[in-house]
Amino acid sequence: MHKLASAVLFGCSLLAAGIAQAQTAPVAPPHVGRHASTPEDIRAIEKVVADFQAALIAKDVKLLSSLMLHTNILFASPADDGFIKKMRDTTDVHFDGVAQAGYIAFANFIKREPLRTEEKFYNVKITQDRHVAWVNFDYEFLVDNKLSNYGVEAWQMVKRDGEWKILSVVWSMHPASEAGK
Repeated sequence: MHKLASAVLFGCSLLAAGIAQAQTAPVAPPHVGRHASTPEDIRAIEKVVADFQAALIAKDVKLLSSLMLHTNILFASPADDGFIKKMRDTTDVHFDGVAQAGYIAFANFIKREPLRTEEKFYNVKITQDRHVAWVNFDYEFLVDNKLSNYGVEAWQMVKRDGEWKILSVVWSMHPASEAGK
């Protein structure tokens, strides 16, 4: 009899847990996840992605800048807490881990780097809803065909005057030395 009572109590506990979980995870209404997206817009966004990669290889900073909404967009790999603490302790009490130079510094690096530069994208996912879009992917950044760094990257994009432009670029960065670990 004791085993039966334990089994019933256990079953009731599972049922109560399931009901509680169902109450905390509501079913999404039909409009959630329904995006206003067109094949033409997706193709245009894919062209921006391809042009970005081609501009790096060709060192065509004019093409690269034409893909941006403007040159002062957020373009950063935010520093981790350890580096932020070090900078605040030694250099700048207001350091937030986001470099100011952003896109301009990147474009200047591409222009001045004498060796071939390339960024390869993997697992590209595009989400578009009307005039905004997100492009997320894993990347490898190569200099002279050698891995420099890798991580994940996210772009926010906006459609202006019929053209898709990059509104922000944020990425994580791992040094090449971590790739085999």
